Amino acid sequence: MDKRNYAIGLGLVLLGALGFSIKSILIKMAYAASPGIDAITLLALRMLFALPFFITAALFHNLKARPPALSKQEGLFVTLLGLDGYYLASYLDFASLQYIAAGLERVILFLYPTFVVLFSAVLFRRKITAPVLLALLLSYGGLVLVFLDHLAAASPNLWFGSALVLGSALVFAVFTMGSGVMVHRIGSVRFTAYTMTAAGIATLTHFALRHGGTLTGFPADVYGLALLITVFSTVLPAFSMNAGIRRIGADFAAIISTTGPIATLIFAYFLLDESISALQLGGTALVLSGVYVLGKSKV
Repeated sequence: MDKRNYAIGLGLVLLGALGFSIKSILIKMAYAASPGIDAITLLALRMLFALPFFITAALFHNLKARPPALSKQEGLFVTLLGLDGYYLASYLDFASLQYIAAGLERVILFLYPTFVVLFSAVLFRRKITAPVLLALLLSYGGLVLVFLDHLAAASPNLWFGSALVLGSALVFAVFTMGSGVMVHRIGSVRFTAYTMTAAGIATLTHFALRHGGTLTGFPADVYGLALLITVFSTVLPAFSMNAGIRRIGADFAAIISTTGPIATLIFAYFLLDESISALQLGGTALVLSGVYVLGKSKV
């Protein structure tokens, strides 16, 4: 592998991981800036700002590359994946942050690669090897430690919020399994743009049915934070991560992405005044070790 190309890919993946890791911090800050705002409203603001970026990217790419049009089956599959990964999974994730700390949310969400392994074992009868089993034990053992730390703090709605983000991780694992096929078939730019557009339309429809109003009347801080979520935790990470994966491969990218939860803990400590305990650090380290072992077992 070319060293320069690898270094660029490494930087792009790290940039993507950093952007995704700060998303939960910005969401918590938006909830604090406007206590009456709910998950679908904040998600709708994010999609409203993001849609022009992804539609422009799709149009520019199609004009430049002139790829063949999607078949009806491809279009339906891409739409369903967008609804799964960027609408439902995002909604559950945004909703969970109304109830639990950003550090716990990131650790639970980061378990999605292990769910991909489990789903593959059940659906495709893929054997769980010794390294993969070790990775699963490390990951779930770490989650138990982190959860026990938060349970000791007697946080209200801890179980409900954790269940929401666990659902998000499960749904995103399904998206991950399907996305590999479609990215290879239609390209990462079109796939990202099309799935995000489908999710954006669904999110705005959900908001209209739920609230029946316009996205106005919120404090200026909410709009600013929603724009930051859009640019630095949605658009740039999505494209930089895909570009990085093309250069270094998905397995190496998954290993590098383990820096994300640590970054979330640090940001949460300084920006949200969330505590960091030895038990939480130990549990997070186990989860990251599990994901790292899982990535290495595929390299």
